[in-house]
Amino acid sequence: MPDGSGIDAYETAEAATRAYVLHPDLRADRERRLAENGLAEAVALAAALPNLEVVGSEVVRVGRMQPGTLFGSGKVDELKARFAALEVDLVLVDGPVSPVQQRNLEKAWGVKLLDRTGLILEIFADRARTREGVMQVELAALSYQRTRLVRAWTHLERQRGGFGFVGGPGETQIEADRRAIDDQVIRIKRQLEKVVKTRELHRAARRRVPFPLVALVGYTNAGKSTLFNRMTGAEVLAKDMLFATLDPTMRGLVLPSGRKIIISDTVGFISDLPTQLVAAFRATLEEVLEADLILHVRDISHPESAEQAADVAKILAALGVKAATPQIEIWNKLDLVQGAMRDGLVQQAQGRDGVMALSALTGEGLPELLEAISRAFDEAKSDLRLTLPFSEGRRHAWLHAEGVVLAETQTEDGWQIDLRWTARQEQRYREF
Repeated sequence: MPDGSGIDAYETAEAATRAYVLHPDLRADRERRLAENGLAEAVALAAALPNLEVVGSEVVRVGRMQPGTLFGSGKVDELKARFAALEVDLVLVDGPVSPVQQRNLEKAWGVKLLDRTGLILEIFADRARTREGVMQVELAALSYQRTRLVRAWTHLERQRGGFGFVGGPGETQIEADRRAIDDQVIRIKRQLEKVVKTRELHRAARRRVPFPLVALVGYTNAGKSTLFNRMTGAEVLAKDMLFATLDPTMRGLVLPSGRKIIISDTVGFISDLPTQLVAAFRATLEEVLEADLILHVRDISHPESAEQAADVAKILAALGVKAATPQIEIWNKLDLVQGAMRDGLVQQAQGRDGVMALSALTGEGLPELLEAISRAFDEAKSDLRLTLPFSEGRRHAWLHAEGVVLAETQTEDGWQIDLRWTARQEQRYREF
C-alpha cells in the first residue's frame, strides 16, 4: 500500500510504535453513545494490533467540525505539544477523517495518522488467514485507499506520459495510480467470484444434507468463539480482544434430542463498520443468510450492550437477513455480572421468549441453550400430498434429502408424494 495512506506506517518499525488515541465527540453523536465508552472501544481496537503501544488517549469535544483540520487550531497546537512530549509516532482518530484533513494533520503534528476505517482495515489485514479472507481485506483496503488519492500526496500532482504534441499534456500521476488500483480491484473481484461460486457449491451440497445450519453472530468480543468452542469442542482462537477471529468456521454438533446440526462461527460486527468491509466480506457473511437459526450473542456485562445489539441488528438488516428467520438472543458473560444485577438478568431472560442468559466461559446455562435449540427445530409439522413431474428431479431429490417424504408412488405424469414438513422447510422448498 502507498505510504501516504498511513495504513502501514508502523509495520516497518522494529520497536513498538507509540500511538495516541483520539475520540472526537461530535455533538450529533452525544445522544447515541457515551464518548468515554467510544474511547474505550477505540483503545481496545488499537490494542488488537501487534507491536503497538498506546501511550495516551482522550476525548476531544468538537462543537463544529473544521473542514481542513477536523479540530480547531488551538486544539491542534495543544495536541502537537503533547505528541512531541510523549514521542508519539502514530495518531489514531476514532472516526472518519477526510484525505485533506489527514494530510493537514500529519503535516501539523509530524506523525502518521489513521482514522477508524484505516485502523479496522489494519486489524483485518493482520488477522485474515484464509486465501478468501486475505483477498477480501485487500479489496476493502484498495477501495478505501482509492479515496485517499485525492490530494493525499504531493507527487500525485506531477504529470506523466506524452510529450505534449498530441492531445494535451498526458495523464497525471493521480490518474495513473487510480487506474492501477482499479485494475487491481477488477482482478481481485474476479478471483473472489470464483471463491463465491465454490462457496455456493458448498451451500448447495449442504442443502442436500438434512442438517440445519445455526449461525453465531454478534458484536466483536461478545464471546462467540468461546461459545462455539464450548458447544463443539473446537479450538478456534478465543481471546479477550476485538476481532480475534475473522475467518468463518463450521462444525457439526449433536443436540440432546439426537438431531445433528451444523454450527457456524462468523466475523464479529462493530459500530460504524466500514462499508468497504461489509461489501468485501459479503460472501463470507452470506452464510448468515442461509442459516435456519441465528444465535445473537451479546456481552451482557458491557455498559452499552443494548447499543451494540442495535448495531448488530442494523448490519443483519443490511445483509438482507429475513425477519422470519428464527433467532435466540444469548446474554453472554454472566460470570462478569455480580449480585442483584446478575439475579435480575437471569429472571429477565427466563421471563422472555427467545432469550437465554449464560456464561460461555464457565458453561453455566449451556444445557438450557442446547435444549432451546432443539425445541426451535422441533416445530409443528403439517401433512401435504404433492404431485411432482419427472422433470423436477432436483426438487424430488431435495425432498428425500430433507427427510420429509412419508410415502411415494409413481403415476404417468410424475411422482405423487405424501409429505410431513415444517413451515420453514415448506418455505425453502418454494424458494428452491
